[in-house]
Amino acid sequence: MKQSFNPLNQDLLVNIGGELLPRSEAKVSVFDSLVQGGDGCWEGLRLYQGRIFKLTEHLERLRHSALAMGFKTIPPAAQIRQEIRRTLEANQMTDGVHIRLTLSRGEKITSGMDPRLNQAGPLLIVLAEHKTPVYSKTGLTLMTSSLRRFPPDCLDPKIHHNNLLQSILAKMEANAAGADDAILLDMSGFVAETNATNLFLVANGQVNTPRTVACPEGVTRATVLELCRAAKIPCHERDISLAEFHRADEVFCTGTMGEIAAVTTIDGRTICQGEVGPLTRQVAELYAQCTSQQGETILS
Repeated sequence: MKQSFNPLNQDLLVNIGGELLPRSEAKVSVFDSLVQGGDGCWEGLRLYQGRIFKLTEHLERLRHSALAMGFKTIPPAAQIRQEIRRTLEANQMTDGVHIRLTLSRGEKITSGMDPRLNQAGPLLIVLAEHKTPVYSKTGLTLMTSSLRRFPPDCLDPKIHHNNLLQSILAKMEANAAGADDAILLDMSGFVAETNATNLFLVANGQVNTPRTVACPEGVTRATVLELCRAAKIPCHERDISLAEFHRADEVFCTGTMGEIAAVTTIDGRTICQGEVGPLTRQVAELYAQCTSQQGETILS
């Protein structure tokens, strides 16, 4: 899966610290914590017909991450909502939009890793792009990375932070192998997630997904579990080995940017005869219904 440039994004206005700047001028200081050490947290949001799906849950996760990282101040949710609205209105965006919401610890008085050097307060960045779901609807190819996801005692995945080097290195392995994305295991050898999404497998009519030990508490992941329970589809959160994914009846991944996407090949093993499975299709349809009917109205 390789994204391409969308000409609609050529003249974007990007919101940096409340200032709307043309794409070519949208920059942060070399003293900003994002540049100095990837010191920030982020969320991915999707706009459907003027509504942002699960906005409250995303803003709450952003706040939780900032609290865990010890940010001295955190912009209130109402302020963040207003900046998102301003950005969308300035770009005349109403649908088919992905928003990258970033909260940096802010600018430092001098170069260094000590958070006490951050005396200007946090910096909020709202980057909205015209972007449809990025994954193929006909099936993805995954390979298993040599890297392992950190457990909570190394770097807690419940902190949705900007240090994505582990994911980037895994994505490079996937690119080299000709795969769409990479599967990362945890330190015990169980499947954690891909470099960018949560994973689910279907076996004997039941949906299973790894526990949030070495993977983040995905908002789309939680939505899928809610939808399964409401539809009386048996679902479980548990430790899952790689062999179980290799032999699964169906596999799919979830995320805000890609929504629900079937996986049809893992490490050279064909899943579900190389097709989108019936339960995966059902879950995708339930999710599509959900996003078409729910969400917080952000544009009047």
